[in-house]
Amino acid sequence: MMAADLFRRISSLLEQAGIPYMLTGSFASSVYGMHRASPNINFIIAAGEAGVRCLFDHLPQLDFYSDLSHALDACRHGSIFNVVDYVTGFKIDFIFLKSRVFSQKEFERRRKAAAWGVPLHIATPEDVVIEKLEWEKPGKSSRQIQDAAGILKVRGAELDLPYIEKWVRDLGLAAQWSQARQLADLA
Repeated sequence: MMAADLFRRISSLLEQAGIPYMLTGSFASSVYGMHRASPNINFIIAAGEAGVRCLFDHLPQLDFYSDLSHALDACRHGSIFNVVDYVTGFKIDFIFLKSRVFSQKEFERRRKAAAWGVPLHIATPEDVVIEKLEWEKPGKSSRQIQDAAGILKVRGAELDLPYIEKWVRDLGLAAQWSQARQLADLA
């Protein structure tokens, strides 16, 4: 599978650059729930400007489209930058770790798991559910609720529901949580 090769290349680049990371987003929800195709792969990274420069030093320019000045600007503003893999056509979004409490806790909880046969640091299923609920909060896409419900359906008995419900309260996600539970037939 082409995605497996890409995950292997990206995780290797991040590890060579000494950048702590975790897979998140649709690909992470596919690991724990139901598969959904997405052209974007999301990684949260904990890096400063030196780490970003090191990543770009290791990034094979023939295999990826990237812009160092955009990445450094994103680093300074704590936002996002991306690279495009010429081989697969996937866009890899690198999201800088936020300083808020949930983001820090989520990053601390990440685990090493096999995704498409590749060992990666990945957000826990509980944290992916919370992320999906939060991304749905502005009402941008019902896919986020579907992804969260897919994890609930597949991993329901394994999930730490009190942990999820604590963050649902703290982040004001009650409506989204209710929708996901209803869609997963847990309401």
